[in-house]
Amino acid sequence: MKWLKSLMIAGTLQVLAVAASHAGANLDQIKQAGVFKVGTEGTYAPFTYHDASGALVGFDVEIARAIAERLGVKAQFLEGKWDGLIAGLDANRYDAVINEVGITEARKAKYDFSDPYIASKAVLIVRGDNTDIKGFADLKGKKAAQSLTSNFGKLAETNGAELVGTDGFDQSIQLLLTGRADATINDSLSFLDFKKHKPDANVKIAAQEENADYSGVIVRKGDPELVAAINKALADIKADGTYQKIADTYFGQDVSK
Repeated sequence: MKWLKSLMIAGTLQVLAVAASHAGANLDQIKQAGVFKVGTEGTYAPFTYHDASGALVGFDVEIARAIAERLGVKAQFLEGKWDGLIAGLDANRYDAVINEVGITEARKAKYDFSDPYIASKAVLIVRGDNTDIKGFADLKGKKAAQSLTSNFGKLAETNGAELVGTDGFDQSIQLLLTGRADATINDSLSFLDFKKHKPDANVKIAAQEENADYSGVIVRKGDPELVAAINKALADIKADGTYQKIADTYFGQDVSK
């Protein structure tokens, strides 16, 4: 029986050796190649989009470049449609997706995430001179400009609002500004982006939900060394002011909390 026990021990050691050889493999390959491959949409302002000159820019683009720099490599962006973006990780098209990817339990079951670096909340937006609507409960009997199938629309309806259907944030704001709606519930980051470009627009946030939705860098499961390296990079860019500078450029404030 001793030979069997020895064989089992040898087999166990071999499995552990193989596991150890794979641990950190992605991070090692990234450093050897000198490139951090990032999947992103390129059509999702202000996170990832093309400016007037055609250059790829955006909050997430700059965050990705800052992470890559801390890893000692350069960021290489591979653009794709949202529907197939995360699936591209499975096909090894890139090392990570950086595209305001929400951290959900369903995604965590299949992929790994960095620490959160974006927080967004549902905010109640009204005209700047509105004094009647101070909270979500005040929507009862009011008109809310919403995408009818969105979670924001459902939230407005739950609070008793009459929904006025729109195609998205920009149209909702226009209906609000022209008086065809009393309010809109929307994403806090969309509002900050809008106010960054149009600071004099006659709109304000009347209330916001306490609970935030968080986004992180998403990678293939089973590479804790890469996740740890990305987390350290994120911590470093927050500590040295790089994150704040990028956030100020696109939103006018820190959007990680």
